[in-house]
Amino acid sequence: MITPDRIVQARILVVDDEPANTRLLEQLLGKAGYENYLSTSDPRTVADLYEAFRPDLLLLDLHMPGMDGFEVMQHLSTKTTDGYVPILVLTADPDQAVRIRALESGAKDFLTKPFDPVEVATRIRNLIEVRLLYEDLRQQNVILEQKVRERTEELHQTRLEIIHRLSRAAEFHDTGTGVHIMRMSQYCALVARTAGLSDAQADLVLSASPMHDVGKIGIPDRILLKPSALSAEERAVMQRHTVIGAELLSGHRSTLMRMAATIAYTHHERWDGTGYPRGLAREDIPIEGRIVSLCDVFDALISPRPYKPSWPRGEAVREVNRLSGMAFDPSLVDAFHVALPAIEEIIERVAAREARTA
Repeated sequence: MITPDRIVQARILVVDDEPANTRLLEQLLGKAGYENYLSTSDPRTVADLYEAFRPDLLLLDLHMPGMDGFEVMQHLSTKTTDGYVPILVLTADPDQAVRIRALESGAKDFLTKPFDPVEVATRIRNLIEVRLLYEDLRQQNVILEQKVRERTEELHQTRLEIIHRLSRAAEFHDTGTGVHIMRMSQYCALVARTAGLSDAQADLVLSASPMHDVGKIGIPDRILLKPSALSAEERAVMQRHTVIGAELLSGHRSTLMRMAATIAYTHHERWDGTGYPRGLAREDIPIEGRIVSLCDVFDALISPRPYKPSWPRGEAVREVNRLSGMAFDPSLVDAFHVALPAIEEIIERVAAREARTA
């Protein structure tokens, strides 16, 4: 709300090389109740004064030695951060072209010398009201943008929570624990960064990779939980989880969901082309699928399953090495080794957390 108190508290900077004019304007401002005003007769000081004082209105003479009002306006246009320079031009020049040029240069209004006190007070008040309304609107926009950011972040966190709960539902169905997806997704982010992906891409891999096995929801328990080797027919059914997962996750416009669908579909493809469901090879396999393939296998090896005990960590690392160039992209195996100390820290940290909650 624009109250009289807010108006008279406005900051006003007067720039005129004629001391008589600055004294007159100061008297008019004081009589009108304004309290925060400065004046200068040297236009070369305006830029520094403007940055220090941040006036709500600038009363600016056009014709001054050393630096005229047009040059001052041009210089100030590079100094303002909000795109709004409130300038009331002071001129005795009757030339309409000069006035038009002043308005085109950024002036919001102009006063004709000699000044009429009533006109001066009215124009100053009107411009200050506009300036304060502009500031109020800008502040409201800042608040609105912050609320939008907060709401967007809330929606993003809600979406991630749903993703993780859905991923854990599939994992609980398979192994009875969510440890695998917690560890594996963090390995994936580490390997992605080590392999040269951007932080934003690595964060997407971190959030999307937990959904890699969501298609297992559609696999019968008699196959999914079978404690012995699968038959060829059962293996074909099990391999359908990649297609089911991709179908569950596809069709959404978000980058995260598109990546999740890609990972679900391709994380069992192999570097040598002998994987499933499409038999893709080498770089035809999306890099996020290649990353998840490696990290998923490593963590599956060190995790107990109905059909096998957990492997010692060293043996699992040697198996990753053995499968380099066959199942896994060799460059990602190299990245895995660089990231291995951090991966081992994740393993220890998750194990400690599980022990505390047991």
